[in-house]
Amino acid sequence: MEEDIIIQISNHIKEKRREKNITVQELAARANVSKGLISQIENSRTVPSLIVLIDIIKALEIDLNIFFKDIHNKSKQPVILVKRKNEYEHFEKEHATGFHYQRVFTQFITQSTVDIVILELEPDASRPMVETEAFEYKYLLSGQVDYMFEEQTISLSQGDSLLFDGRISHTPKNTGIKTATMLVVYFFEEHK
Repeated sequence: MEEDIIIQISNHIKEKRREKNITVQELAARANVSKGLISQIENSRTVPSLIVLIDIIKALEIDLNIFFKDIHNKSKQPVILVKRKNEYEHFEKEHATGFHYQRVFTQFITQSTVDIVILELEPDASRPMVETEAFEYKYLLSGQVDYMFEEQTISLSQGDSLLFDGRISHTPKNTGIKTATMLVVYFFEEHK
């Protein structure tokens, strides 16, 4: 991590703690760390491990994506990020059964955020129609999927891809007998 990013993270923790009227002692207790460690982190005197940082953010009751949304590398050098398969973050969405998501990357890009995930869709998976505030790109890695929209259904086979405005109600349905896997890329526009 570059020094400016460490300072941004430290300041963000302090700002969010103060906004929520949480004392250093309360935050330390919630995150299961010492009061001294919180103080050192907030004053940029130490860099927390990833696990400790996540525990602090969760103790502040802030979504990780929201916490990191405004933190970015201010230098002009291009960033190359590598994420190994065993490092993907597993997560679930509400009202969805049989949907197994793995977040690959979430990266701030000027005026937008790109969120890249892998979705494994079981044959009996189900959820209601949803809308997202993003453009969505889907690449079917394996299986057979029907993408259902309000007025049409689009069938996808392995290797097919789809790009659409996520504000249109939509949901996928696995039409095969095996788990379908797709690469999903969300492009969130930043509004000023």
